[in-house]
Amino acid sequence: MNIHVLTVLPQILEPALDGGLLGRARQQGVVSVVVHDLRDHTVDRHRSVDDAPFGGGPGMVLGPEPIFRAVEALEPPRPLFLLGPGGRRFDQRLAAELAAGDGFSLLCGRYEGVDERVREHLVDDELSIGDYVLAGGEAAAFVVVEAVTRLVPGVMGNASSVDDESFTSGLLEYPQYTRPAEFRGWAVPEVLRSGDHPRVARWRRARALRRTLDRRPDLIAARGGLGAEDRSLLEEFDLAIGDEVASPPPEVAYPGSAPFPPQEPTAP
Repeated sequence: MNIHVLTVLPQILEPALDGGLLGRARQQGVVSVVVHDLRDHTVDRHRSVDDAPFGGGPGMVLGPEPIFRAVEALEPPRPLFLLGPGGRRFDQRLAAELAAGDGFSLLCGRYEGVDERVREHLVDDELSIGDYVLAGGEAAAFVVVEAVTRLVPGVMGNASSVDDESFTSGLLEYPQYTRPAEFRGWAVPEVLRSGDHPRVARWRRARALRRTLDRRPDLIAARGGLGAEDRSLLEEFDLAIGDEVASPPPEVAYPGSAPFPPQEPTAP
């Protein structure tokens, strides 16, 4: 797996990419993640990568020249994705598709965006990690690299760890517990301590179904609803509620009328 990331702020990405499972996989040569500084492909003494937008308006725009020069000089692995809010939604299915390939590249947007000619004539596609705006694409690049590389054989210590994770099978993951068996009066479900592995598997499946129904009913709908076996599992563990499909969880309400968490008072 060979991944290249093009950015104007490599110092943000390198420390994050060097930690955890990904950092170890890089050291062992299981995956290669190379970060390129777009400023290395500028020609003026100020190493300029941005300029004011034509037509006026606030902010600056990443210019096409250093980006085209970088891609033409480096020939990074394709597909080359621009990271920005206008892209298609990155999800677990796409992560698995990319993990099955040989590699790809990411271009991090910044400022008010990139010159449209980069989008039209250079990149292969555009990706977004959610419906919100970041200061730049570096955080999004880490999300994509982390989600993809952990699916590459040899990165995870236990390859089966990814089998039951959220979204892998179209469900949220079941609840997890560890020692102690009782903590502050809250006990681990007896079934998990029973040693009955087939029953444990059924319980986990039932809890995954119930959690998904409660929190992400859209995922159940996308799977075509509940099958007869799913309904039977919910009934076996007394998890069936009415028509099974619960309403989406209410939005979190914080104290007061403000839609955001209370902030520390600002000094006068």
